[in-house]
Amino acid sequence: MTSTLGVTLVSESGLAGLELSPAQRKWVETSSFTGQRGRLLALPGEGGSISGYLFGIGAPADRPPLVAGLAAAALPEGHYSLSGELGDPTLAAIAFRLGAYRFGKYKKTQPGPTCEVPTGADADEVERQVEAAVLARDLINTPANDLGPDALETAIKTFAEARNMSFAVTRGEDLLRDNFPMIHAVGRASAQAPRLVDLRWGDAAAPKVTLVGKGVIFDTGGLDIKTAAGMLLMKKDMGGAANILGLAHTIVSAKLPVRLRVLIPIVENAISATAFRPGDVLPSRKGLTVEIGNTDAEGRLILADALALADEERPDLIIDMATLTGAARVALGPDLPAAYSSDDAIGRELVAGAGGVEDPLWLMPLWAPYEGLLSSRIADINNAASGGHAGSITAALFLRKFVANAKAWVHLDIMAWAPDARPGRPVGATDQGIRACYALIRKRYGTN
Repeated sequence: MTSTLGVTLVSESGLAGLELSPAQRKWVETSSFTGQRGRLLALPGEGGSISGYLFGIGAPADRPPLVAGLAAAALPEGHYSLSGELGDPTLAAIAFRLGAYRFGKYKKTQPGPTCEVPTGADADEVERQVEAAVLARDLINTPANDLGPDALETAIKTFAEARNMSFAVTRGEDLLRDNFPMIHAVGRASAQAPRLVDLRWGDAAAPKVTLVGKGVIFDTGGLDIKTAAGMLLMKKDMGGAANILGLAHTIVSAKLPVRLRVLIPIVENAISATAFRPGDVLPSRKGLTVEIGNTDAEGRLILADALALADEERPDLIIDMATLTGAARVALGPDLPAAYSSDDAIGRELVAGAGGVEDPLWLMPLWAPYEGLLSSRIADINNAASGGHAGSITAALFLRKFVANAKAWVHLDIMAWAPDARPGRPVGATDQGIRACYALIRKRYGTN
């Protein structure tokens, strides 16, 4: 039977109140442990054994979200129980398990530590959120040679079948027949056909919530080709789709009383004789014509067709997620996704709730005067803003052109990648926006 060791989270001001034996207290003093953030200290037991651990979480002003995830990153393989200054015990357990995440598909890795659900935590919620995050991370971490459009479609179909969701797909030339011309144009240069996946779940009479995720499985930049360095992480360009699937999992798992629809356009932005070109003018599902100012601004094109479809049934809420712009990363860095909303009250509610679940977002303006940066002399709109200013805002303004009937629309411009290890987020693919959006949907439409 696996033994369980206790891990006590302690702040710099909480050390004096801990119940420690005289020998352990002396050991703490000798080790100069004061509750410093990220410091792990093994406590001596009988016969030279380890009786448990103290883990420092620092001062309140120095404490990042998901701080308990640092403990998981520091601890050796084993099974642990959490106690001490946990804050919200549900979030502490989620943070610990997310910090223990390892991606071992291609390389043998040391198993991460596991933990018991602490007293007072919602075990179902812990499992739900961890499963959602792991689903997203595993998909994003998988390289495009193993997760091309065909494989991503298969993964989504498996996801849908496991949750009793309806599954439909429009693929290849059928995209033109069914009026998704921009999804087709972006993906037609790939050896694997572009497609749009459509999932549904829930009571048709319930409030309609539609999720849309950017599924660019790899982005070369197209004919406006990226640099080698810029292409290196482009397996993560389907991070919006992966996180939308994670969000869908939480909604279905919690059985929230909504009619859920999930739309994921899947393409590879490849280069071949059939690639779309700078200067092309594309039709769209919405009826707007789009001049291509840059083939590397492809994500907004496929999202636009999917958003137009979502908008046609006038849902209560549309949420899209996309690894859309480098401009958002320049402005806000990798930790803080940019959030936009057509409804100011919902935008503020989303961001306020995001802080409560340690899934931070930053509300950005849909600044209408910048729409002029997307003007075209020969088409209704250009897909790339002139001048290089306000890149994330102008991308959001482009998308807004394709949403007119939904009661509210939320757009998250995420990175879906941790370039450096952070609490609860090891280096590599990461979940962003799942807990924040779930909290919003649960508050607005849930039963508790």
